[in-house]
Amino acid sequence: MDRAWLGVFLFVTMISMAAFGQKKEQDRVENAGKVMQEIVNIPDDIPQDVLDKADCVVVLPSVLKFAIGIGGSYGRGVMTCRGGKNFTSPWGPPTMMALEGGSFGLQLGGQATDFVLLMMSPRSAESVLVSKVKLGGDVSAAAGPVGRSASAETDVTLRAEILSYSRARGLFAGISLAGSTLRADNSANKNLYGKDVSAEDIVFKHAVAAPASAKLLITTLQKKSPINKSKH
Repeated sequence: MDRAWLGVFLFVTMISMAAFGQKKEQDRVENAGKVMQEIVNIPDDIPQDVLDKADCVVVLPSVLKFAIGIGGSYGRGVMTCRGGKNFTSPWGPPTMMALEGGSFGLQLGGQATDFVLLMMSPRSAESVLVSKVKLGGDVSAAAGPVGRSASAETDVTLRAEILSYSRARGLFAGISLAGSTLRADNSANKNLYGKDVSAEDIVFKHAVAAPASAKLLITTLQKKSPINKSKH
């Protein structure tokens, strides 16, 4: 293969890889929208009072929980925040996120679980946008209350900066993810938006417009919780 054909081959390969990467992230964003839509339609879902006080929402579809001697979790998803300096504007473009964690013990088997995390304070949202945070360590985290009549004014929800939920095999519940780490996935952001853009710039500087794949996620949250009712 001469240099000209090699150059063409490499160019086509790079374009194909970029297109594949973008499609993969678009699918992930669309799946996050489907998960959020299904969860808000569950009779005993996230309490309205709690969702109305969240600054950001992280949706991680089909997190793989694996365990062969050493247990752990690995998931990729999206985070969308209310716009504006104080998170008082409509829900904005998503940034890609990664969840990683582990636990030790005799465990066997594996299970895919959907996770939803609510950022209940500006500090929790800002922390995960700029660095990797350990849930329950760098930021306080707790299992979220369930049931539409439940309140965000309980001791647990008032203390926690992040509230977490899970859905597996049709069951929806609050779950503790203490010990897991959450971080922005900026390489996935590059795939999704077609250019280098940080999570911080996506959320706070409106560096990009929301992709079409995020329509369901954003419209679902905007319809369910259009106004931020947190005291901060």
